[in-house]
Amino acid sequence: MRTENIVWHDHHVTKSEREKLKAQRPCILWFTGLSGSGKSTIANAVETKLLAMGKHTYLLDGDNIRHGLNRGLGFSDEDRIENIRRIGEVAKLFVDAGTIVLTAFISPFLEDRERVRALVEADEFVEVFIDTPLETCEQRDPKGLYKKARAGEIPNFTGIDSPYEAPEAPEVHVRNDNVPIDDAAQQVIDYLQTKGYLHA
Repeated sequence: MRTENIVWHDHHVTKSEREKLKAQRPCILWFTGLSGSGKSTIANAVETKLLAMGKHTYLLDGDNIRHGLNRGLGFSDEDRIENIRRIGEVAKLFVDAGTIVLTAFISPFLEDRERVRALVEADEFVEVFIDTPLETCEQRDPKGLYKKARAGEIPNFTGIDSPYEAPEAPEVHVRNDNVPIDDAAQQVIDYLQTKGYLHA
């Protein structure tokens, strides 16, 4: 096996020391929702608010990751699963670094999101469901993807001919239909403050 001679190397600097230095509780803010739901827009707004509060963050965006780390992956179910697996492992490293990492991915399958949740401690995965009606997403269609999917030009498109499994009990449920971006972002910030992630 390829991994039989690989041994985990422990760091001298611990996660708790990094957390103390950054004065925050690290976590993964996992934004999930349909294409065009507003995941990236809201995640950017949340990160901007956190930056203004002096917090250490990093935003991983679906399209950006596919330009580099996951460039070789397509959109079959198998590739979507591998896409999320890789993102989960990267996000786990950010948490170990004491960072609040925001991820904006459709991540359509419940099992994949739960697999990422299992990579970190129980309170280090915060699922943020950007719940936007399909009709609204299609009306927005910022990248013209729904139009192409309806025309049969994009196979396996989530919400059209590939399923989206909505979160059953997300930590934060943003009903994003005619809601100001700032209000949606503040909902996430309020959760983090209430649960003690942003301690001084």
